[in-house]
Amino acid sequence: MLLRVKDIRVFYGGSEVVHGVSLQVPEKAIVSIIGANGAGKSTVLRTVFGLKVPTKGEIWFRDNRIDLLPVHKIVRMGVALVPEGKRLFHHMTVLENLRLGAYTKKNSSKEMLHDIEGTFAYFPKLRERRGQKAGTLSGGEQQMLSIGRSLMAKPKLLLMDEPSLGLAPLMVGQIAQAILDINGEGVSILLVEQNALLALKVAQEAYVLENGVVILQGNAKEMVKIENVRRAYLGG
Repeated sequence: MLLRVKDIRVFYGGSEVVHGVSLQVPEKAIVSIIGANGAGKSTVLRTVFGLKVPTKGEIWFRDNRIDLLPVHKIVRMGVALVPEGKRLFHHMTVLENLRLGAYTKKNSSKEMLHDIEGTFAYFPKLRERRGQKAGTLSGGEQQMLSIGRSLMAKPKLLLMDEPSLGLAPLMVGQIAQAILDINGEGVSILLVEQNALLALKVAQEAYVLENGVVILQGNAKEMVKIENVRRAYLGG
């Protein structure tokens, strides 16, 4: 098992917002977490990445416990985050943003160029925009760049927080295809999405989070057929 989250509890301020969540991500799999706004989805992701420390529970990446490690060590072990809201350096170019994604890697110039070309293979539009400031890109292109920057860390596990948020339907489809393509290259993905249809279509396994508690888990394709899930998250 690539990732094991075991009974974590997480506080924001004085309130506990994640109440004993457990989940697993197998090697080379896509696992989705769906749920309403405020369910605790992003908090779980941020805790896996080391941005929050659980008050209880454990997080294991392969054979290493990571819930007490700083973010840069978690990244070096093979975990990367595509944050909600993209979080790009808008005054820097596409290429400069991509290079920053490899800050934990001691790459030669040749290796760096190879990795950048690998990102361009997923997102050809970024090659056209490589000298352009990130802040001048469209919303969809910025999301491509955010994903590409995270891929520059050469992750074994990619954490994705609402990658389709605010995008036009055509761009949502392109991001969905990119998720499948990245996974096809052997990268496991833990996907947090409010677009439940997208999340369940691309994933093999899924968890439903409600008020900080896992209320349902199982095969993502079968979950689409569950009446309560359809009514609550898929518009009936």
